[in-house]
Amino acid sequence: MAHLLAVSPRLPGLLGPAAWRAVSTAPAVWALPGAAATAEAVRSAGVEVTDVADPSAAGPDDVVLLTAAEAAGAPVLPAAPEPVGAHLLDVVAVMDRLRSPGGCPWDAEQTHASLRRYLLEEAHEAYDAITDEDPVAMREELGDVLLQVVFHARVAAERPDGFDVDGVADELVAKLVRRHPHVFGDAGPMDVAGVEAGWDEIKKAEKQRRSPTEGVSTSQSAAAWGAALVSRARRAGLPTPPAAQLAADDPAGLGEHLLGLVVAAGGRGWDVEDALRTAVRRYAAELDAAAPPR
Repeated sequence: MAHLLAVSPRLPGLLGPAAWRAVSTAPAVWALPGAAATAEAVRSAGVEVTDVADPSAAGPDDVVLLTAAEAAGAPVLPAAPEPVGAHLLDVVAVMDRLRSPGGCPWDAEQTHASLRRYLLEEAHEAYDAITDEDPVAMREELGDVLLQVVFHARVAAERPDGFDVDGVADELVAKLVRRHPHVFGDAGPMDVAGVEAGWDEIKKAEKQRRSPTEGVSTSQSAAAWGAALVSRARRAGLPTPPAAQLAADDPAGLGEHLLGLVVAAGGRGWDVEDALRTAVRRYAAELDAAAPPR
Protein backbone atom coordinates (compact mmCIF):
# COMPACT_ATOMS: atom_id res chain seq x y z
CA MET A 1 0.00 0.00 0.00
CA ALA A 2 1.28 3.47 -0.86
CA HIS A 3 2.23 6.09 1.66
CA LEU A 4 -0.72 8.45 2.00
CA LEU A 5 -0.15 12.20 1.98
CA ALA A 6 -3.38 13.97 2.93
CA VAL A 7 -3.25 17.44 1.38
CA SER A 8 -5.37 20.54 1.81
CA PRO A 9 -8.24 20.77 -0.69
CA ARG A 10 -8.31 24.53 -0.12
CA LEU A 11 -4.64 25.54 -0.22
CA PRO A 12 -2.78 23.77 -3.03
CA GLY A 13 0.88 23.16 -2.29
CA LEU A 14 0.47 23.53 1.47
CA LEU A 15 3.05 20.90 2.43
CA GLY A 16 5.39 20.84 5.38
CA PRO A 17 9.15 20.11 5.10
CA ALA A 18 8.68 16.38 5.71
CA ALA A 19 5.99 16.17 3.03
CA TRP A 20 8.14 18.02 0.48
CA ARG A 21 11.03 15.67 1.22
CA ALA A 22 8.70 12.69 0.71
CA VAL A 23 7.39 13.82 -2.69
CA SER A 24 10.84 14.89 -3.90
CA THR A 25 12.57 11.63 -2.96
CA ALA A 26 9.86 9.04 -3.64
CA PRO A 27 10.32 6.79 -6.72
CA ALA A 28 6.79 7.75 -7.79
CA VAL A 29 4.13 10.24 -6.78
CA TRP A 30 0.51 9.60 -7.66
CA ALA A 31 -2.48 11.90 -7.13
CA LEU A 32 -6.18 11.21 -6.71
CA PRO A 33 -8.69 13.62 -8.30
CA GLY A 34 -9.33 15.56 -5.09
CA ALA A 35 -5.63 16.43 -4.88
CA ALA A 36 -5.31 17.73 -8.45
CA ALA A 37 -4.48 21.30 -7.41
CA THR A 38 -1.69 20.21 -5.09
CA ALA A 39 -0.46 17.83 -7.77
CA GLU A 40 -0.03 20.81 -10.11
CA ALA A 41 1.87 22.71 -7.40
CA VAL A 42 4.19 19.71 -6.93
CA ARG A 43 4.70 19.42 -10.69
CA SER A 44 5.63 23.11 -10.83
CA ALA A 45 8.42 22.30 -8.37
CA GLY A 46 9.85 19.81 -10.87
CA VAL A 47 8.40 16.58 -9.46
CA GLU A 48 6.64 14.16 -11.82
CA VAL A 49 3.13 13.30 -10.64
CA THR A 50 0.83 10.67 -12.16
CA ASP A 51 -2.93 11.16 -11.89
CA VAL A 52 -4.86 8.06 -10.80
CA ALA A 53 -8.61 7.66 -10.36
CA ASP A 54 -8.78 4.66 -8.04
CA PRO A 55 -7.18 4.68 -4.56
CA SER A 56 -7.07 0.86 -4.64
CA ALA A 57 -4.52 1.09 -7.44
CA ALA A 58 -2.03 2.67 -5.05
CA GLY A 59 0.84 0.45 -6.08
CA PRO A 60 3.94 -0.46 -4.07
CA ASP A 61 4.86 0.81 -0.65
CA ASP A 62 7.33 3.40 -1.90
CA VAL A 63 4.71 5.33 -3.87
CA VAL A 64 3.44 8.59 -2.32
CA LEU A 65 -0.29 9.01 -2.93
CA LEU A 66 -1.68 12.56 -2.78
CA THR A 67 -5.28 12.64 -1.59
CA ALA A 68 -7.65 15.18 -0.09
CA ALA A 69 -9.33 12.50 2.06
CA GLU A 70 -7.93 9.99 4.51
CA ALA A 71 -7.91 6.29 3.56
CA ALA A 72 -8.33 3.66 6.25
CA GLY A 73 -5.26 1.53 6.88
CA ALA A 74 -2.81 3.60 4.83
CA PRO A 75 0.31 4.99 6.53
CA VAL A 76 -0.08 8.76 6.70
CA LEU A 77 2.81 11.09 6.02
CA PRO A 78 2.91 14.38 7.95
CA ALA A 79 1.64 17.35 5.96
CA ALA A 80 1.32 20.99 6.99
CA PRO A 81 -1.92 21.67 8.85
CA GLU A 82 -4.29 24.20 7.38
CA PRO A 83 -4.07 27.57 9.11
CA VAL A 84 -6.98 28.74 11.23
CA GLY A 85 -9.43 30.45 8.89
CA ALA A 86 -8.83 28.17 5.91
CA HIS A 87 -12.44 26.98 6.04
CA LEU A 88 -13.55 30.52 5.19
CA LEU A 89 -12.49 29.64 1.65
CA ASP A 90 -15.27 27.05 1.63
CA VAL A 91 -17.80 29.74 2.53
CA VAL A 92 -16.64 31.89 -0.38
CA ALA A 93 -16.69 28.92 -2.76
CA VAL A 94 -20.22 27.85 -1.76
CA MET A 95 -21.49 31.43 -2.06
CA ASP A 96 -19.94 31.69 -5.51
CA ARG A 97 -21.63 28.44 -6.55
CA LEU A 98 -25.02 29.60 -5.28
CA ARG A 99 -24.76 32.94 -7.05
CA SER A 100 -23.34 31.66 -10.36
CA PRO A 101 -25.36 30.37 -13.35
CA GLY A 102 -26.82 26.97 -12.54
CA GLY A 103 -26.87 27.79 -8.84
CA CYS A 104 -29.81 28.89 -6.69
CA PRO A 105 -32.38 31.13 -8.43
CA TRP A 106 -33.29 32.87 -5.14
CA ASP A 107 -29.66 33.70 -4.33
CA ALA A 108 -29.08 34.85 -7.90
CA GLU A 109 -31.77 37.53 -7.81
CA GLN A 110 -30.82 39.13 -4.48
CA THR A 111 -29.48 42.68 -4.27
CA HIS A 112 -27.91 44.76 -1.52
CA ALA A 113 -31.34 46.32 -0.93
CA SER A 114 -33.19 42.99 -0.72
CA LEU A 115 -30.60 41.54 1.66
CA ARG A 116 -30.24 44.42 4.11
CA ARG A 117 -33.05 43.35 6.42
CA TYR A 118 -31.46 39.93 6.82
CA LEU A 119 -28.24 41.53 8.02
CA LEU A 120 -30.13 43.22 10.85
CA GLU A 121 -32.13 40.09 11.67
CA GLU A 122 -29.05 37.88 11.83
CA ALA A 123 -27.15 40.42 13.91
CA HIS A 124 -30.01 40.54 16.41
CA GLU A 125 -30.17 36.74 16.59
CA ALA A 126 -26.41 36.57 17.18
CA TYR A 127 -26.80 39.20 19.90
CA ASP A 128 -29.48 37.06 21.57
CA ALA A 129 -27.25 33.97 21.45
CA ILE A 130 -24.40 35.92 23.05
CA THR A 131 -26.73 37.31 25.71
CA ASP A 132 -27.98 33.78 26.45
CA GLU A 133 -24.36 32.55 26.66
CA ASP A 134 -25.33 29.68 24.37
CA PRO A 135 -22.17 28.61 22.49
CA VAL A 136 -24.03 26.25 20.14
CA ALA A 137 -26.49 28.95 19.07
CA MET A 138 -23.70 31.51 19.00
CA ARG A 139 -21.68 29.46 16.53
CA GLU A 140 -24.70 29.09 14.24
CA GLU A 141 -25.82 32.72 14.43
CA LEU A 142 -22.32 34.10 13.88
CA GLY A 143 -22.20 31.88 10.81
CA ASP A 144 -25.41 33.52 9.58
CA VAL A 145 -23.84 36.96 10.10
CA LEU A 146 -20.77 35.79 8.17
CA LEU A 147 -23.06 34.61 5.38
CA GLN A 148 -24.46 38.13 5.02
CA VAL A 149 -20.95 39.60 4.77
CA VAL A 150 -19.90 37.10 2.11
CA PHE A 151 -23.22 37.47 0.26
CA HIS A 152 -22.95 41.26 0.04
CA ALA A 153 -19.33 41.01 -1.07
CA ARG A 154 -20.31 38.53 -3.81
CA VAL A 155 -23.09 40.83 -5.03
CA ALA A 156 -20.68 43.78 -5.04
CA ALA A 157 -18.10 41.81 -7.02
CA GLU A 158 -20.51 41.67 -9.97
CA ARG A 159 -20.58 45.46 -10.34
CA PRO A 160 -18.06 47.26 -12.55
CA ASP A 161 -17.28 49.62 -9.66
CA GLY A 162 -17.61 46.94 -6.98
CA PHE A 163 -15.32 45.04 -4.66
CA ASP A 164 -14.91 41.43 -3.56
CA VAL A 165 -14.50 39.62 -0.26
CA ASP A 166 -10.71 40.04 -0.43
CA GLY A 167 -11.22 43.78 -0.68
CA VAL A 168 -13.36 43.64 2.46
CA ALA A 169 -10.69 41.64 4.28
CA ASP A 170 -7.84 43.86 3.07
CA GLU A 171 -9.57 47.03 4.25
CA LEU A 172 -10.35 45.47 7.63
CA VAL A 173 -6.75 44.34 8.17
CA ALA A 174 -5.38 47.75 7.17
CA LYS A 175 -7.80 49.46 9.56
CA LEU A 176 -6.90 47.17 12.47
CA VAL A 177 -3.20 47.75 11.92
CA ARG A 178 -3.62 51.55 11.65
CA ARG A 179 -5.72 51.74 14.78
CA HIS A 180 -3.39 49.61 16.90
CA PRO A 181 -0.07 51.48 16.69
CA HIS A 182 0.76 50.19 20.19
CA VAL A 183 0.74 46.67 18.73
CA PHE A 184 1.88 47.06 15.11
CA GLY A 185 3.73 50.39 15.33
CA ASP A 186 6.06 52.26 17.62
CA ALA A 187 3.50 53.97 19.87
CA GLY A 188 4.66 51.96 22.87
CA PRO A 189 2.55 50.20 25.52
CA MET A 190 -0.86 51.69 26.36
CA ASP A 191 -3.53 51.08 28.97
CA VAL A 192 -7.17 50.72 28.01
CA ALA A 193 -7.88 54.45 28.39
CA GLY A 194 -4.92 55.27 26.15
CA VAL A 195 -6.06 52.77 23.54
CA GLU A 196 -9.56 54.30 23.46
CA ALA A 197 -8.22 57.84 23.23
CA GLY A 198 -5.80 56.87 20.48
CA TRP A 199 -8.54 55.06 18.59
CA ASP A 200 -10.71 58.20 18.65
CA GLU A 201 -7.85 60.38 17.40
CA ILE A 202 -6.97 58.00 14.59
CA LYS A 203 -10.63 57.75 13.53
CA LYS A 204 -10.92 61.55 13.58
CA ALA A 205 -7.92 61.88 11.29
CA GLU A 206 -9.17 59.12 8.98
CA LYS A 207 -12.79 60.18 8.66
CA GLN A 208 -12.45 63.98 8.52
CA ARG A 209 -16.11 64.19 9.46
CA ARG A 210 -17.97 67.38 8.65
CA SER A 211 -20.54 66.86 11.41
CA PRO A 212 -20.53 65.37 14.94
CA THR A 213 -23.42 63.12 13.92
CA GLU A 214 -21.85 61.83 10.71
CA GLY A 215 -21.21 58.10 10.80
CA VAL A 216 -23.64 57.35 13.64
CA SER A 217 -26.17 54.83 12.35
CA THR A 218 -29.75 56.07 12.40
CA SER A 219 -31.16 52.59 11.75
CA GLN A 220 -30.27 51.30 15.22
CA SER A 221 -32.77 51.55 18.05
CA ALA A 222 -33.55 55.04 19.27
CA ALA A 223 -31.96 54.30 22.65
CA ALA A 224 -28.72 53.07 21.05
CA TRP A 225 -28.72 55.99 18.59
CA GLY A 226 -29.17 58.50 21.40
CA ALA A 227 -26.47 56.87 23.54
CA ALA A 228 -24.01 56.94 20.63
CA LEU A 229 -24.68 60.63 20.00
CA VAL A 230 -24.29 61.52 23.68
CA SER A 231 -21.03 59.57 23.88
CA ARG A 232 -19.63 61.33 20.83
CA ALA A 233 -20.79 64.73 22.09
CA ARG A 234 -19.06 64.22 25.43
CA ARG A 235 -15.78 63.30 23.76
CA ALA A 236 -16.03 66.37 21.54
CA GLY A 237 -16.98 68.73 24.38
CA LEU A 238 -20.41 69.43 22.90
CA PRO A 239 -23.62 69.88 24.95
CA THR A 240 -25.67 66.90 26.05
CA PRO A 241 -29.34 66.86 27.11
CA PRO A 242 -29.90 67.33 30.85
CA ALA A 243 -29.86 64.04 32.73
CA ALA A 244 -33.16 62.95 34.24
CA GLN A 245 -33.49 61.94 37.88
CA LEU A 246 -32.74 58.25 38.16
CA ALA A 247 -34.66 56.56 40.96
CA ALA A 248 -33.46 53.04 40.12
CA ASP A 249 -30.59 51.60 42.17
CA ASP A 250 -29.26 49.21 39.53
CA PRO A 251 -29.69 48.25 35.84
CA ALA A 252 -32.40 45.75 36.75
CA GLY A 253 -34.42 48.46 38.44
CA LEU A 254 -33.84 50.77 35.50
CA GLY A 255 -35.13 48.09 33.15
CA GLU A 256 -38.30 47.68 35.22
CA HIS A 257 -38.83 51.43 35.24
CA LEU A 258 -38.39 51.67 31.47
CA LEU A 259 -40.76 48.75 30.94
CA GLY A 260 -43.30 50.57 33.09
CA LEU A 261 -42.92 53.64 30.89
CA VAL A 262 -43.58 51.48 27.83
CA VAL A 263 -46.77 50.17 29.45
CA ALA A 264 -47.92 53.63 30.49
CA ALA A 265 -47.21 55.10 27.07
CA GLY A 266 -49.05 52.25 25.39
CA GLY A 267 -52.06 52.99 27.57
CA ARG A 268 -52.18 56.45 26.03
CA GLY A 269 -51.63 55.16 22.53
CA TRP A 270 -48.08 56.49 22.33
CA ASP A 271 -45.20 54.69 20.62
CA VAL A 272 -42.15 54.86 22.90
CA GLU A 273 -39.67 54.09 20.13
CA ASP A 274 -41.15 56.75 17.86
CA ALA A 275 -41.22 59.34 20.65
CA LEU A 276 -37.60 58.70 21.61
CA ARG A 277 -36.51 58.66 17.98
CA THR A 278 -38.12 62.08 17.49
CA ALA A 279 -36.23 63.44 20.51
CA VAL A 280 -32.95 61.93 19.35
CA ARG A 281 -33.42 63.33 15.85
CA ARG A 282 -33.98 66.77 17.36
CA TYR A 283 -30.84 66.38 19.50
CA ALA A 284 -28.84 65.34 16.43
CA ALA A 285 -29.89 68.54 14.69
CA GLU A 286 -28.83 70.55 17.78
CA LEU A 287 -25.41 68.87 17.75
CA ASP A 288 -24.89 69.72 14.11
CA ALA A 289 -25.86 73.32 14.81
CA ALA A 290 -23.58 73.56 17.87
CA ALA A 291 -20.51 72.09 16.19
CA PRO A 292 -17.88 74.66 15.14
CA PRO A 293 -17.65 75.17 11.36
CA ARG A 294 -14.90 73.25 9.60
